[in-house]
Amino acid sequence: MALDKVANEILESAKQEGNLRVQEAEKERARILKEADLKIEKMQKADEKELQDAILRMRRQEQSSAELESKKIVLNKRKDILNRTFDEMLEELSTMPPAEKSALYKKILAEGKKIIPMPRVFCPEGEADLLAGLRGCESLTETDMESGLILENKDGTVHLDLRFRTLLETIWEQELKDISTVLFE
Repeated sequence: MALDKVANEILESAKQEGNLRVQEAEKERARILKEADLKIEKMQKADEKELQDAILRMRRQEQSSAELESKKIVLNKRKDILNRTFDEMLEELSTMPPAEKSALYKKILAEGKKIIPMPRVFCPEGEADLLAGLRGCESLTETDMESGLILENKDGTVHLDLRFRTLLETIWEQELKDISTVLFE
């Protein structure tokens, strides 16, 4: 019996030792699972933050793209309006009543003579009569050209383009900012 008692004690001791080891293993397992859960949670939070950042970046990019496209549309419309305005102004100048066009031609010619004295004058076909009584010029020649005048010195080395389109383009370029302000603000 003493042997049974010792064997039972050894078995009991082994069971207790086994239970203790199982408990320690369970604690270790719980600790490892808890660490794994924390790592997974941390990774999920990092992934969620990265996803939110990516979504925010995409929204900003979409908004920037939309704003850029909007500005592009507005600028194209403004450009169209400016081009239409230019064309309408040129048309008005070209089709003004003969008396007004004659007076304008004479003013343009007077300014041009300050640069080229005694110029040869070129005007559009059918408009020579608008410069009737012309003095201080070498000659007056009608030619196929847009409304306005072209002055040339005697030997043909200096040309002064005073056609309405050229004058309007020059003014347009110099005053574009002011023109845009008047039209769009």
